[in-house]
Amino acid sequence: MGRMMSARLSGLALTCTLAACAVGPNFHHPAPPPDKTYGGAPSRGETAAAAGTGGNAQTFVENQDIAREWWTLFQSPSLNQLVERALKENPNLTAAQAALRQANELYLAQRGSLWPQLTGGFAATRAKNAVATIANPTTYPQVNPYYNLFTADLAVSYVPDVFGGTRRAVEASKAQAESARFQFEATYVTLTTNVVVTAIEEASLRGQIAATERLLVLQQTMSDIVRKQRELGTASELDLLTQETLEAQTAATLPPLVKALGQTRDALTALVGRLPAEEPVETFRLEELTLPSQLPLTLPSKLVEQRPDVRQAEENLHMASAEAGVALAEMLPQFAITGDLGSSALALNQLFTPYTGFWSIGASLTQVLFAGGTLYHHYKAADAALDQAGAQYRAAVIQACQNVADTLRALGADADALKANAAADSAAKKFFDLARQQQSLGAISLVALMNAEQAYEQAELALVQAEANRYADTAALFQALGGGWWNSAGGGTK
Repeated sequence: MGRMMSARLSGLALTCTLAACAVGPNFHHPAPPPDKTYGGAPSRGETAAAAGTGGNAQTFVENQDIAREWWTLFQSPSLNQLVERALKENPNLTAAQAALRQANELYLAQRGSLWPQLTGGFAATRAKNAVATIANPTTYPQVNPYYNLFTADLAVSYVPDVFGGTRRAVEASKAQAESARFQFEATYVTLTTNVVVTAIEEASLRGQIAATERLLVLQQTMSDIVRKQRELGTASELDLLTQETLEAQTAATLPPLVKALGQTRDALTALVGRLPAEEPVETFRLEELTLPSQLPLTLPSKLVEQRPDVRQAEENLHMASAEAGVALAEMLPQFAITGDLGSSALALNQLFTPYTGFWSIGASLTQVLFAGGTLYHHYKAADAALDQAGAQYRAAVIQACQNVADTLRALGADADALKANAAADSAAKKFFDLARQQQSLGAISLVALMNAEQAYEQAELALVQAEANRYADTAALFQALGGGWWNSAGGGTK
C-alpha cells in the first residue's frame, strides 16, 4: 500500500512538472484603452499660423511613427550635438543602464534555480583518539592513536518544481528585469526631452534679453529727448521723471533674465554630464530653430505600448502576479531529491581505489503544519500587492493619456496665442512709431507716447514667450507619445 501511494505521489509530481503547471494567477496583458480620441483636445486639421519665428501651421498625422532622433526635426546641428553628448556622458543614463544590467544578471541567476545543483567537496582530517576509551579505527590492536582521513565527494540536490513556485519566481525576476529596461527607456526619453526643452528655454531667454536691451536703448533715447524738452521748457519735470521711471523699470527686468539664462546654461551643462566650469560651447536662439510642421498623433490603444512608464507599470503588475504564485506555492508541500557519491581513504593515494567508495540517494517531502499564520499572511500580502500594482498600472495609463491631451490643448492654444501676440506686437510697434511722430509735432502729449512705449515693450516680450511656448510644447508632445525609443538599436541603448 505504501509503495503504491509513493508511486502515485511520484507520478503526480512528475506529471505536474512536465505539464509546467504553476499555482497562482497567470498573467495576461491588460486590455488597451478603447478610446479613439483624447476628448476635446484638438487632434485634426491644422493649427493657426502667424508671421515670424515659429509661426508656421502644424498638422497632426494619426499613427505617424516617431523617429528615434526626433529632435533633429528642429534642424539645429548644435542641438543634435548636445543631445548626442548627453546620451554618452549623462551619469543618470549610465546609472540606469547599470541597473538594467544588474536586473538581467539577477534574472539569469534566478533562472539557475530550475536546474539541479551539483557541488564537489574534498576534506582532509588529522585526528588523535583517546587511547583509554576509543579504539583506533585504523589498526588493531591499537598501536598509534593518530590517523589521517581523506574524503572526496560529489553531491547533487534538486528541488522538483511540482507546484511551479520556482517558475513563478523566475517569472517575477524576468518581469523585474523588463521593468528595469523600461525604467532605462524612460530615463532616455526624459533626458533627451530635457536637453531639448532646456535649449529652447535658453533660446527664449536670449530672445527676451535681446528684446529688453532693444527696448532699453529706445527708452534711453526717449529719456534724452524728454530731458532736452525739459531744458527747453516744452516738457515738465513730471514728464521727465515718468520717462526715467519707465527706463529704470525696464533696466530692472534685465538682471533676472540674465540670472535665469546663466542657470539654464548650468542646467544644460549638468545634462551633458559636466561640471559648471565645462559649459558647452553651443548656444541657442529661437530664430535658429525650425518648428516641425507635421506632428505625430498616436491613439490611446497604441500609446500604452509606446510609453515606457506604462510599460514599466505593466511589468510591475506582471511581477506582482508572479509573486502571488510564489507566496501560494510556499504554502504547499516542498519536495527535494539529494544524492552523494564519493570516496574516503586513510591515505591520499588510496582515494577511488576498491572498497573506498560510498554513495547515497534520498528524497524528502516537507509541509509546514503550523507557523502562526506566516505563510497565509504572506500570500494575502502578495495578493494585496497585486491589487496595488493593478491600480498603479491604471493610474499610469490615465496619466499618459492626460499628458497627450494636455499637450494637444497646449499646442492649439500656443498657435492661437502666437497669432494674437504677433498681431499685437505689429500693432504696438506701428502705434509707437506713429505716436513718436505725432508727439514730435506736438499732436499728442508725452504721457500718451509713454503709454504707447510701454505697450510696445510688453508686446515684444510676450511675442518671444509665445514663440518659445510652441517649440517647448512641440518637444513635450514627442515625450508624451513615448519619444521614439523603440526605433533605436537596443531600444534606446547606445
